[in-house]
Parts: sequence; structure tokens; C-alpha cells
Amino acid sequence: MNRPEEEVQIIVQYWIRVSNITLGWIHDFDKIVANYATANCMIDTFCSSSKLLKTFFQHTNCVKSIDYSTFNDNQLICSGSYDNTVRVLDIANNKQIRLFNEHSSLVFCVKFSQYHRHNYHSNVVCSAYYDTTIRCWDIKKSKQLQTFNGHANGVCDIKFSSFNCGQYLCSGSYDNTVRLWDVETSKSLHAFNGHEDVIWCVDISPLQSNNSKNNNIGVIGGNGYTICSGSADKTICIWDIETTKQSIVFKGHEDWVMSVKYGSNELGAIDNSNVILSGSADKSVRLWDIRSGQQIQEFNGHTSYVNDVEYSPFVVDNIEIGGTSNVVCSGSADNTIRFCDIRANKKELHVIKGHEKDGGILCLKFLQLDKNMKNNNRRDCHINLCYGSYKGPIHIWG
Repeated sequence: MNRPEEEVQIIVQYWIRVSNITLGWIHDFDKIVANYATANCMIDTFCSSSKLLKTFFQHTNCVKSIDYSTFNDNQLICSGSYDNTVRVLDIANNKQIRLFNEHSSLVFCVKFSQYHRHNYHSNVVCSAYYDTTIRCWDIKKSKQLQTFNGHANGVCDIKFSSFNCGQYLCSGSYDNTVRLWDVETSKSLHAFNGHEDVIWCVDISPLQSNNSKNNNIGVIGGNGYTICSGSADKTICIWDIETTKQSIVFKGHEDWVMSVKYGSNELGAIDNSNVILSGSADKSVRLWDIRSGQQIQEFNGHTSYVNDVEYSPFVVDNIEIGGTSNVVCSGSADNTIRFCDIRANKKELHVIKGHEKDGGILCLKFLQLDKNMKNNNRRDCHINLCYGSYKGPIHIWG
């Protein structure tokens, strides 16, 4: 065991002793801190030095979704909006390089396709529409590649699988179902039923460390992978991909669940993806433990809908545990982005206030724009935050 990991073990064991907490999620944090011991940026550095870097004004209505990718040394953002367009933006050159407006419907979600990148070295953006469809667009050729049909109402959110190089896609819809798709064939593999209202958000559990990247799931077999969904019925559901059964229902939010995120590989939920972060129209951000089925943290501070949540790449010095804690981030209709210590539910670390003309924050994405940066100094990590707003502007802060 190397020195950072030894230090992490000491910190975690001390924290468990002084806190007298036995929930299973605690043990994941030795992995969380170990993996980021030399890579994370201190939140106080970001707070003291960050500022608004640039703004894109191309959209004319609210930006519901953004994603980030690097391709052939280009750093790109894709965005989907209620102005019925999907746009691709070149960050370095501060310009729009592609506009997809052939399909006239509200765009709820956009994602760069790992599947097309891995299998065809093709840069493709996938978008979810209010008209019930999911569509893939080739950025270089500026044309539509494929369409996914199957939902009976608008598609609110999509997410590519971490396994099989993104061959599978899950979606949540106004028709109250979650669907799993094969990206290669555009075929729906299964519809998961159980929610009683609109499914606003979905996520797929991250790649498991004990499996290869090519997990042949056959028709549905999931090798332990799960889908998480958040709904207007105020619940969060976990679906087993292999059995197609609903395995867990989290109840606690008092209004629509707007955003759900599994703990990522980078943040330590490596083996079983045991932590879920959620944001709700009840103005709260919550953390859930899959193994215990319990809520383990609640963050209050927003004064309106929480539209998006993210695990940030930041850490913070935590005196209570004698070490560092990870930081979660949330964007809200109250036009603020708030950062909180994952282990201290009353400790709000930092607040970014959106521009007065933004009207509120709808979506977030962390970026590391300096691709040539090789300095491992935790206080110089060049982390940037991109967010989309109700009125249309997309901002980059860093």
C-alpha cells in the first residue's frame, strides 16, 4: 500500500471511530479519498480564484442539458434546448461548429455517444425529444444517423452504459417507463414499469472494477449492473438489468426527483456503486446508501427546485475527521450553484450566483479544459464548471 492510501486508511478508521457510524457507505470513502488523494483540487482554491471565463449565447430558450467531450484534440460541448435545437460548441475557439435543427421538438437531454466513438471513431451526439424519440447525429457529416422509437410520450433523460463501451442506452419518459436500448440496432430491449408518474432522470451504475469493459449482457443479462431512475412520483427506483426487476425504492423526497447520479468510479463507489446523489423540486439534495436502503445525508440551502446534481472533483479539509472530504454540487431554479461537504450535511462550502439574466440553473458539467496539464499539484488542477440556464446562455466558470 502506498503512502496516500495508508494515510487514507488512518483517516477513515479514525472518522468511523469518532462518528460511531456503521452504514455500509462509509467504507467506500477510503476508496474515494485514495483514488483522489493526488488528483483532486481543494475547494477553497476554486472558491478563491474562480471567475466567469466565457459565455455562449446561441440558444434562444432554456438549455435543458449539456455534455462535454474531447475529440481529435478538440474540446467540445453539446447542448439541448427548448428552442428545439441541438448545438455543438468549440470551447477553445468560442464558437458554434454544428447546429441540428431539422427535427422540430423540445430537446430534453443530450449526450456524446461513447459507442460510436469507440467502434467507429465517429463523433456523435444523441438527443432525447419531447416527441417520444431519441436521435443520433453525426457531427462531422452534419446528418442524422438513427432514431430510437418505443416510448409513448416525451423522453426526459438518457444515459449510455459504462460497460460494453456504451453499447446500451437507458431512457426515462413522460410515459412513466424506463427503457434499455441496444445502440447498435436501435432496438428497445426492455421497458421497466413501476413508477406512477413522469420519469425525469436516469443513470446506469458505473463500470465494475472486477469486470472487463466488455460484459456481454445477451438480451438483458446485466452482470450486476443497475439502472437508477427519479420520478415525479417523488421516488427513486433501482432496477436490476439482469433480472429486469425493481430492487429498491427510495422514499423521502417531498416533490419531483429531478436528478439522480450514481457514485462514479473516480469518486470511489467502484465495486457496487453503493451511493446515489439526488436533487428534487422539494429544494433538497440527498445522498442514499443502496446497501442499507437508507438516506444518509440531506443538504438544504436552495430556495427553489434543484434541477441537477453532480459529484464534484473537489475535496475540502474536514477538521472533524482530520482529513479531506469530497464535495457535491447542485444547480437550482433559484439561480445558484451550491457546493457541500459530503460528510457534513449542514456545511455549505461555496455558492456561485448565476447572472441576473439567466433566470435559473438547469444543468451542470465539470470540465478539465487544459488537456496538456500534467501537474499533479492538487492546488492547480484547472477544473472548470459549465452550466446551462433557463434563459439560454451557457457559462463556463473556472
